Amino acid sequence: MNNKVMKNLFSNIKGDAFGGITAGVVALPLALAFGVSSGLGPQAGLYGAIFISFFAALFGGTPTQISGPTAPMTAVSMIVIAGIIATNDGSVEKALPAILTVFLLAGIMQIGLGAIGLGKYIRYIPYPVVSGFMTAIGLIIIITQVLPSLGYYPKEDMTYVDTFKPEAEELMLENILKEEAGEGILVLEDFKVTIDRAVKIMPEDILQESKTLAGKNASGALGALKVIPRAIKNVNWLELGLALGTIFIVFGFKKITTKIPSSLVALVVMSGIAVGFGLNYQPIEEIPSGIPMPQLDMFSNFSLGSVTPYIFTALTLALLGAIDSLLTSVVADNMTKTKHNPNKELVGQGIGNSIAAVFGGLPGAGATIRTVVNINAGGKTKLSGMIAGVMLLIILLGLGPIASRIPAAVLAGILITVGIGVMDYKGLKAIPSLPRDIKFGPIKFSSEVVIMIVVLLLSTFWDLIYAVGIGLIIASLMFMKKIGDLTGERSGVKPLKEESWDDEADFPKKLQEEVFIKHLKGPLFFGSTSDFQNLTLQIPDTASTVILRLGRMQYMDQSGLYAMEDMLQELKAKGVDVLFVNLLKQPRYMMERIDIIPDFISEEHIFKSFKECLSWIKQNIKNTH
Repeated sequence: MNNKVMKNLFSNIKGDAFGGITAGVVALPLALAFGVSSGLGPQAGLYGAIFISFFAALFGGTPTQISGPTAPMTAVSMIVIAGIIATNDGSVEKALPAILTVFLLAGIMQIGLGAIGLGKYIRYIPYPVVSGFMTAIGLIIIITQVLPSLGYYPKEDMTYVDTFKPEAEELMLENILKEEAGEGILVLEDFKVTIDRAVKIMPEDILQESKTLAGKNASGALGALKVIPRAIKNVNWLELGLALGTIFIVFGFKKITTKIPSSLVALVVMSGIAVGFGLNYQPIEEIPSGIPMPQLDMFSNFSLGSVTPYIFTALTLALLGAIDSLLTSVVADNMTKTKHNPNKELVGQGIGNSIAAVFGGLPGAGATIRTVVNINAGGKTKLSGMIAGVMLLIILLGLGPIASRIPAAVLAGILITVGIGVMDYKGLKAIPSLPRDIKFGPIKFSSEVVIMIVVLLLSTFWDLIYAVGIGLIIASLMFMKKIGDLTGERSGVKPLKEESWDDEADFPKKLQEEVFIKHLKGPLFFGSTSDFQNLTLQIPDTASTVILRLGRMQYMDQSGLYAMEDMLQELKAKGVDVLFVNLLKQPRYMMERIDIIPDFISEEHIFKSFKECLSWIKQNIKNTH
């Protein structure tokens, strides 16, 4: 690092130290919970938080970002982990090298995405796809955590496990036949070798395979729903009490104060009760003590065949991490009034995820809540994220044995609150008010609601990866049809020039400091919201009124609608009045649905022509500069 970079890094050391420590404390319960839910154990979540937080901050492009395992990344990772474990006889130890190789590939792909400059294209993902995906993530987390909250573990329910013994025996015999076919000794005349190998199968082998099948059958949201009736019949009231107590504290403590993380309070209080009273609860897996060591088996035992089926999944992890991180970067920009470097941020996230994979950690991304906590606590430079990682390492080294006594039900309760929080309620609330712009027989639907629900249902009950792809395809097709129709309707209109329009020639020069005129040309949709969000930066400090000329803005989608709402809200907070000129039918309808009209823009501030607007300006705006 050169002197200038070092100077910037330590320019706010007190605020960064406090922000990083606070963010690290907030990250602790979530990291443990994500690790447990992933299937790799609490240490995987903690290792991921340590390495991603440190290295993504060091090499990333958002100074205040705190990174680590997140709900979306963990939900996709769960699928990868469960699939690879199932193909390795249910052994996490045997599956771990392949799992970590997939995570490493995802990190390397992220570095590649940043290197080729893909960061600036993330904004083209439509809001309904993101909304449906985030709500699905919330549902998946909630549904899958119902089982540990009830104290029910499918692999420990022997009655349930026994139902899989015939399938386990069939599968084990099938594996023997495959081995013999590969060795060239499988012949119809003599099954002696087959019989000899089958005899060597012990009851405990069959039991282990049955447990693997039971766990696989109960995995994911659909699997959890299948066994919830059994869980209710076999509910462990102590575990349920611990989970409910955790949820109550997480939500209740926020009403007392937000300065102390409520999830950490719930973790300490409920774990203290369980340990202090000597309750017979189910603890999480033991967290290994000492400094994390590289998992070199992923290189020495590398098998291309074991990883090839998951290359597309690795790419999905990379893209999801990119979206998750850059959305958080936008939040950080809005809070700090700075501008992040999207491609550098992707490279930083990729380096963090790659190093975390080598040390056995879960993949992650920029975490919104932790980033907001860091900024509010005084963090301003990348040193804050690095301190958060070091803080978690110190906790691991000092409190690892104590953390291993945390009840699994407490972490399940924390994850349920995460699932509730990650759902996109803004998008769900908008469903009844969105325009029904497509027709199927006599019934009309909103295309954006259809996209949102398709992504939500497919993500929750089928496959997160394909759901997003299908959602993007549907959104693109619908958007192309709408734009094609609109372009056809207005094909005779010539493009507008960048300079002032002819009817603005008579605008009073004495009011040019007070009034800012902006021409919106073309639809305001998910692909143009990024440039539109920069509108407020163009407005001079002297301006008290902004005129938006909307005669060429034929169409506005849900992403554009919320971008307009955010811009108007920011201008209102600054005391700047906004006037609409020639507002067209479809954008007006959209803005009326969520009460932008009349809450932000009253009817008296909407003009049919610039001439009417100019008359109002002359009567109401005074020259103060």
